[in-house]
Amino acid sequence: MSDVREPGAALTANDAGQQLEAQPSPEASGVPNEVFQVRRGMFGGRGGGDTTGYGGLVRRVQLPGAAQRPYGGYFDDVADELERAYPQFAEAIERVVVDRGELTFVVKRTHLREVMQTLRDDPALRFEFSAGVAGVHYPDDAGRELHAVWPLLSITHNRRVRVETTAPDADPHVPSVVGIYPGDDWPEREAWDMFGLVFDGHPALTRILMPDDWPGHPQRKDYPLGGIPVEYHGAQIPPPDERRSYT
Repeated sequence: MSDVREPGAALTANDAGQQLEAQPSPEASGVPNEVFQVRRGMFGGRGGGDTTGYGGLVRRVQLPGAAQRPYGGYFDDVADELERAYPQFAEAIERVVVDRGELTFVVKRTHLREVMQTLRDDPALRFEFSAGVAGVHYPDDAGRELHAVWPLLSITHNRRVRVETTAPDADPHVPSVVGIYPGDDWPEREAWDMFGLVFDGHPALTRILMPDDWPGHPQRKDYPLGGIPVEYHGAQIPPPDERRSYT
């Protein structure tokens, strides 16, 4: 019996105590990662006075690059079937990413609904369940600062994929998929509330966590932390957005 298990397959009792083979990182596999920002320090600290040591940290902000065939396991089967079932695959899919054991289709927003409909309805795909949509904000990813990510599950075939699309800050519109996955109603409202993603076609795109008149979208990285100064044992504690500014 083969010890190779498809990605996403459930563990069995025979797996106990066995060490799974580590997967190489995209860079080790020759797939270039896209670096669009280099962070220096932490918490926005600038200048002297920081004795934490965090000021010396340098971290690249990067997204995994496009994967090369073969993707491995059932990933190739899913990609092949989507390409067969959706004739505009080459135009719609910006890149296919395999990272940390997950398969992601990065889709142009103009093709999002059609791709999602195909993933749900095609018998060989049958991704019947969407776990919601997550917003992500990359302020330095010029022209595609806002990302929307859907984790999908095929209950029929016990497979998982992710679908991702992007939009610029200046035009934060992406199609709503509530008509395909009705359970994404509230997750789309949350992504609008927290990140400012506008889901065109949503039946009632209103705030779900913050008050209706709340200014801005709190989970964006450019959103001010706010707060007020607080006196504590005779010391003045500045608000969070000033706390690491040593000037």
